[in-house]
Order: sequence, then structure tokens, then C-alpha cells
Amino acid sequence: MRSIWKGSIGFGLVNIPIKLFSGVQNSNLDLDMLDERDHTKIKFLRVNENTHKEVPYEKIVKGYFLKDRYVVLDKHDFEEAAPEKTKIIELENFVDIRDINPIYYETSYYSEPEKQGKKAYGLLLKALEKSGKAGVARFVLRNTENLCVIHPMEHVIVITKIRFEQEIRSLSEINKVDDITITKKEMDVGLALIKQYSSKFDLSTFKDDYSSELLKIIKAKSKGKRATVKKMKPQKASSDDLYEQLMQSLGSKKGA
Repeated sequence: MRSIWKGSIGFGLVNIPIKLFSGVQNSNLDLDMLDERDHTKIKFLRVNENTHKEVPYEKIVKGYFLKDRYVVLDKHDFEEAAPEKTKIIELENFVDIRDINPIYYETSYYSEPEKQGKKAYGLLLKALEKSGKAGVARFVLRNTENLCVIHPMEHVIVITKIRFEQEIRSLSEINKVDDITITKKEMDVGLALIKQYSSKFDLSTFKDDYSSELLKIIKAKSKGKRATVKKMKPQKASSDDLYEQLMQSLGSKKGA
């Protein structure tokens, strides 16, 4: 892996020099858009909405639509708003990671200590493991200020970007089911169904089947073979009654 960022974790008055590596990768296949007639790649152009003519890159500016017109921003405006460039991931406080709602999580990076920071890195790692806490910090990556959680995973300190509160949409416009009456027997069977399907989380049991199946089809087509499409056979409950559907579900799990 190639490091994408170099800097330090600020742990009190101690600076721990580290390198960051991307901890995730996309499992989707890289598909190109082609002209159906001759399979030539499609090229996207930046076109003026009114004249329909292509606009040179150096003539493109950015603007924000405010009330009834665009306010155009220049390089100076972006520099004024940009966070001060720093190479320190400054720990602000420590929290119980279970208190962070999963909706806040974005992407994760692995950290690796530089030679001179191994002992301090090891101390922070072991302290996080022993305390069961995670650090909350800010850092600048690609000229953008990011909020992150610093947490241990398999003896490595992981930096996971999280969203700011204003990036999470309000639930006020979502219709909630707070006027539904659930009977005791329905709840009992619902809990029994959850218990039947409960197991220790093991990510390795979940595979990106779509991409692997699509790749099989691509390889088959490259050899002149016809692609086969799997037809799903959805299960249908024999009753419209919720309790009866739950009872049928209890006996439908494979291996039950």
C-alpha cells in the first residue's frame, strides 16, 4: 500500500508521527460507457447551458445560487474559508465508540508509526484498547477539514472519518410508526425470530456476489458464450396476518 498522508497524532503534548493508508477499496467492476454502434468510449464535455458550446476549463468559475442570482467565488475566497493547513490530527476528547451512531461513519484509514514514534504510538494503541475508548479529532486532508474517530483494530490505530452534525438530514419529514399497536404474541414471535437469526458478526461471510457474478458473465461473453441470468423465486407468505407470517418465518430458516 502507498501512504496518502503524513503527519502526527497530537496526544496531549506528545506528537506521534504517522503515515495514513486507505483502509477500504471499491469492489465494483470498473465499467466504461461506450457508443453502442462502434464501442467507442463516451467523452463528457463541459457545455454552456445556453449556447450549447464547450467551455474551456480555464474559463470555468464556481458560484453559489443565492436568492435570485449566482455569487461567483474566486481563489482568494476559497483560501479565506479553507482550514489552516496542518499535519496534526489533534485529539480533542475521548468517548465510548458505542455512543457514535453508525450514520456518522464515512471511510477509514490505517495508520502506521514512523520509526521515531513507535513507542508513543504503542502507548496510545494499548491505552485505547484497555480503556475501551475512542478519540475524537480533526485533521486536514486534501485541503478539507475532517472530523474523525481514532480507534484500535487488530493492534493498529484506525482513523475513521465521520460526518459533521449538519451533514445529517433531519427525521422530521419522515413518517414514523408511533401509532401502531403490536400485540404481546406478535412481539414474542418477533423477538424469537430475531433470536433465531442472531449470530456473532463475521464480515467474511458476506461477499459482493453481484460483482463476482457479473465478472463471470463478462468472461463467458468474451469467449462467445451466452450469459445466463439467475431468476429469483421470492417467497410469499400464505397469509396476510402478521402473526401467521412471523410463525411461518420461524420455521423457514435454513438449518432451523
